[in-house]
Amino acid sequence: MDNVEKLQWFERYVDQENKIESKDWMPDAYRKTLIRQIAQHAHSEVVGMLPEGNWITRAPSLRRKAILIAKVQDEGGHGLYLYSAAETLGVSRDALVNELLEGKAKYSSIFNYPALTWADIGAIGWLVDGAAIVNQVSLQRTSYGPYSRAMVRICKEESFHQRQGYEVLISLCRGGNEAQKKMAQEALNRWWWPSLMMFGPSDKESTHSAQNMAWKIKRHSNDELRQKFVDMTIPQAEYLGLTVPDPNLKWNDATGHYEFGEIDWTEFNEVVKGNGPCNKQRLEDRRKAHANGQWVREAAMAYAEKKAAKAEHIAA
Repeated sequence: MDNVEKLQWFERYVDQENKIESKDWMPDAYRKTLIRQIAQHAHSEVVGMLPEGNWITRAPSLRRKAILIAKVQDEGGHGLYLYSAAETLGVSRDALVNELLEGKAKYSSIFNYPALTWADIGAIGWLVDGAAIVNQVSLQRTSYGPYSRAMVRICKEESFHQRQGYEVLISLCRGGNEAQKKMAQEALNRWWWPSLMMFGPSDKESTHSAQNMAWKIKRHSNDELRQKFVDMTIPQAEYLGLTVPDPNLKWNDATGHYEFGEIDWTEFNEVVKGNGPCNKQRLEDRRKAHANGQWVREAAMAYAEKKAAKAEHIAA
């Protein structure tokens, strides 16, 4: 088949809800889009470990420390699954990691905001992981098989993370301590709008959404996912007794959805460009972690080479 016939086959195959595998023919633009999206997702997982890892030693109890350690470990595993999925598209993990460390790759804008109090850790779990779940549940049905399968386990673990964060805020809001409830409200104030920004630019400004949805890489548009998140989260905030920092927020009986105010897209674009509160700090921390882990990578490689040499000797 020539490329036109291959493209026609590809589009029919995807339209029939089949999964594309790494050895199947795919358009170059499809491959590039997947590499960009999966890499950005992987980078977000490993950078997302930083604001939470900073609170492990300051968690208020041994139980909270253990839960937070498990969550941070999960995020590292998510990065591993996703880098592995990206490698099936012909790009090396080292190349992707180097792009992140050199500041050439993007990751979720949300992780460039500081976690100032313990309540922020609760808000991150509730809002940030809650937004991630809304996006990632639909990605379980993405058209690329390795990405779709990676998302199944990731979503299961993210649901634990969301419940962990919400449980932290329940303890702060319903324990009868007004200072703790105030701390929770301040955390919500800080994280609400950045959480809405996690879904990316509005549909009218998104340059990739239409083609991604046609190829079933994405199953819902940015604005659809953002609306679903708002509708899901407002009742949870009401249960906590917290006020969402949006004076324009209101329920619309006609549409069956909440209406909400305009996102500050100038702030969003500045953070994406690298001018957020913690962009430089996050990248510097990742560079230090990468450098400090060099001996582990070298030891793992030496062990693998020794094991391979031993197997070769036995076979001979």
